[in-house]
Amino acid sequence: MRTGLEGKTALVTGASRGIGKAIATALAAEGANVVLSSRKQDALDAVAEEIRAAHPGVGVLAKAAHVGDADQAAACVDAAVAEFGAVDVLVNNAGTNPYFGPMVDIDQARADKTVQVNQFSIVQWTGLVWKRSMSARGGAIVNIASVGGLVTEHGIGYYNATKAAVIHLSRQFAMELAPKVRVNCIAPGLVKTHLARALWENNEEQISKYMPLGRIGEPEDIASAAVFLAGDAASWMTGQTIVVDGGSSIRPSIA
Repeated sequence: MRTGLEGKTALVTGASRGIGKAIATALAAEGANVVLSSRKQDALDAVAEEIRAAHPGVGVLAKAAHVGDADQAAACVDAAVAEFGAVDVLVNNAGTNPYFGPMVDIDQARADKTVQVNQFSIVQWTGLVWKRSMSARGGAIVNIASVGGLVTEHGIGYYNATKAAVIHLSRQFAMELAPKVRVNCIAPGLVKTHLARALWENNEEQISKYMPLGRIGEPEDIASAAVFLAGDAASWMTGQTIVVDGGSSIRPSIA
């Protein structure tokens, strides 16, 4: 698959573990410089060292930033442009879910945090890279939503509502930023990450039997889709959402 990512610069939020780390590593494997962002600098530094050891020819910058903090986000994007000259690819991956339960019982603080991290950060970081780099040079943006944004589920309804917003924001930005910037979205199913640990850790075997493809997802499954959307092979795709869920959303409602 032709990616055309060699020598490009990709900024990945939530890059210290899980899906974000896998995406950054996969982009580096394609020859892209990577800018790693998350809240904790020490965790980012460890990932940066792993990537440098595995892919010594690429540039790696680790810059801590809270994804929902406007000043820290701007500082991260500015550091990326100062280090590499541009941001060619933005992967909005960071997410949170501080509440589990019926939506009627969610409190204001946790609702606000979920929107800030999962939803408004997409707007904030997209605006920053557009103004600092992509409005002049073009680029590609990949947003990480969730298959939950397309269905209803017990306990994580408000999280899913913010992920549904990510899907629509991707379409809206695709329209607004075309033709210079392509904006696409991935809706992962259940993946073995720290964020989703409570959903799979003690029930992996049973859940795997439920999945048409027989297993829970790995972060690398999502990374492969992100590399495709970021690269030249998807050059005529924008405003689209790819579901990567092991087939869980195609199971019949009655067995």
